[in-house]
Amino acid sequence: MKNAILIRYSEIYLKGNNRYFFENLLITNIKTALKEESFDFEKNYGRYIVSNYKVENEKQIVEKLSKVFGIHSISPCLVVENNLDSITQAILSLDIQAGTFKVECNRADKSFPMKSYEIAAELGGRMLDNFPNLVVDIHNPQNIIYVDMRESKKTFVYLNSIPGAGGLPVGCGGNGLLLLSGGIDSPVAGYMMAKRGMSLSAIHFHSFPFTSLQAKEKVLALAKHLTQYTKALDVYVVPFTDIQVKIHENCPEEFMITIMRRFMMRIAERVAKNINAKALITGESLGQVASQTIESINTTNSVVSLPVFRPLIGFDKSDIVEISQKIGTYETSIQPFEDCCTVFLPKHPVIKPKIEIIERAEKKLDIESLIEEAIKNIEIVKF
Repeated sequence: MKNAILIRYSEIYLKGNNRYFFENLLITNIKTALKEESFDFEKNYGRYIVSNYKVENEKQIVEKLSKVFGIHSISPCLVVENNLDSITQAILSLDIQAGTFKVECNRADKSFPMKSYEIAAELGGRMLDNFPNLVVDIHNPQNIIYVDMRESKKTFVYLNSIPGAGGLPVGCGGNGLLLLSGGIDSPVAGYMMAKRGMSLSAIHFHSFPFTSLQAKEKVLALAKHLTQYTKALDVYVVPFTDIQVKIHENCPEEFMITIMRRFMMRIAERVAKNINAKALITGESLGQVASQTIESINTTNSVVSLPVFRPLIGFDKSDIVEISQKIGTYETSIQPFEDCCTVFLPKHPVIKPKIEIIERAEKKLDIESLIEEAIKNIEIVKF
């Protein structure tokens, strides 16, 4: 009998002939997540087993695994041979001596001479023989003892299935570039795309000295936190001050946010193409602010050819906050350090811009020179 952690994958089982590609990628990601741990790993008929680790590290190993996309659930368990005496020994060691319980058995080993319900009844009887204070309750038990008898002639005994992150393994969905601000929305957008298997890089527009170095450090802290889900993250920090000053000096105030967003999209697309990213990702939610109306979105989209993914487009703010709290970015996001979108903020930004009017306003700017200068001075921070 030994301790182990049983891992079940998520929707990979739907992938048919491509399943092995997704499985191998998930295995790589699991091993990457546990790179600081000592452990053995094996594949066992659609399940993965982590064993021979330090038992005192089990909780932190489960925590790391819970952030690996592609995993459906995780169960710390005991592994024994496929025989009733060994399984009984494992069940008794769980130290459930009072209250209500039931045994649930999954008999994948069809060579075993008893049916699943017969095994469950026999094991339940042995529990009652050893602990007379226990009571069987098959409808609403306080404790459920799971017995998973596999084709490998090994049985896994456990009490809990801890939900995994779900989704698909990071790396199977291509590369995307996340426009990462210091707010609540964009880290959640990155998380949502990573959950669908996309590898991420990030781009951040920084307006020092109008925004503080603390604002930049806040964004980098968010990026570092996201690596718990994305494996790695390169952040391209773009100096944006000169562009904002030029817009402020030469363009109508009400168009400033729209023109600024168009510059961001142009620069992001060039960076994306340089790093072979196939899409841009933003944290926009329809109607949340003036720059997120359908007219504004169309106006900013018009300057790029890459697809722009907006995974939060139909989310309420409360939905986004709930996810940010769940993934651990909320407390950092609400730190009171301004981002570049607050610089020269107009009192009455246009909410339904027309592309031809915005293009006319931009003619006063040397767009190409401003973009080239910003890209030339990009700082790259690797996590």
